[in-house]
Amino acid sequence: MANDTRAAGGARSRRRAAVLGAALGGCALVATAAVPAAAHPDGHGRQTGYVALGDSYTSGPGIPRQVDADCARSDHNYPSLVAAQRRVTSFTDVSCGGATTAEMWQAQGTNGPQLDALRRDTDLVTLQIGGNDVGFGSIIGTCARLGVQDPTGNPCERSYKAAGYDQLALAILRTAPKVDRVLRAVHARAPHARVVVVGYPDLLPDDGSGCFPQVPFAQKDFPYLRDTEKRLNLMLRVVAGVNRAEYVDTYRPTAGHDMCKAPADRWIEPLQPASPAAPAHPNAKGEAAMATAVLDRLDGGRDRG
Repeated sequence: MANDTRAAGGARSRRRAAVLGAALGGCALVATAAVPAAAHPDGHGRQTGYVALGDSYTSGPGIPRQVDADCARSDHNYPSLVAAQRRVTSFTDVSCGGATTAEMWQAQGTNGPQLDALRRDTDLVTLQIGGNDVGFGSIIGTCARLGVQDPTGNPCERSYKAAGYDQLALAILRTAPKVDRVLRAVHARAPHARVVVVGYPDLLPDDGSGCFPQVPFAQKDFPYLRDTEKRLNLMLRVVAGVNRAEYVDTYRPTAGHDMCKAPADRWIEPLQPASPAAPAHPNAKGEAAMATAVLDRLDGGRDRG
């Protein structure tokens, strides 16, 4: 009997991996492919128990007022704005700067495992994770270092493809089952919750242009890095759909306000911020824009990504 149970579980895991792999294979072939929206509640009711999970794009490092120094968490990040707008009766934000999918199950400094914040009566969960699994921080450091050496070329792209394949595309594919596992755990711990996966905002000019040295990436690396972020967001959207979760596109609503824009117009700060925020992260306007995108979805809007 035990062997039969293990065999059945293994078969289910293989089937799930096959479905996820097929979906992501389609993403690799058609990066702009439309993915059907996940089924969800009608969205017109007001959820009252809200838990926010995520990394630094959720927590809002540097944005006043910082309420958790260990996790660089702001009370003006998008979860806080969403909670205030929807007037939830219970709000728990455990997002933490530097979090990966692993921190859903393990403590990060003084921040406990993020999944521990979920309860059976939680009815709204937002999740923004995966960027650190792919290596956002190291990618920025590598591309900035190489960009100074060859500002008109594409040294970063060449470096990540030197082995004969795209290391960043592979990292995104390897992150997919990790996000899949997180979403399954969210559903298990909060079985009645509306679960919303939040994508990442537009970091670089969508037209592929650059702004060296304001953002010290080589000119021809900007399109490569833009496409890498879009591939990450598409993966998140696919994995959300496979897991009966909703996806919120924050890329399109923030396009035109990337880190190359003038200080008054940008919602993402460059590597030397002019507004209170971490380098290459949303400022207060960026967090507000992501909050608007989440609220639009919760209030019945449909993702157009």
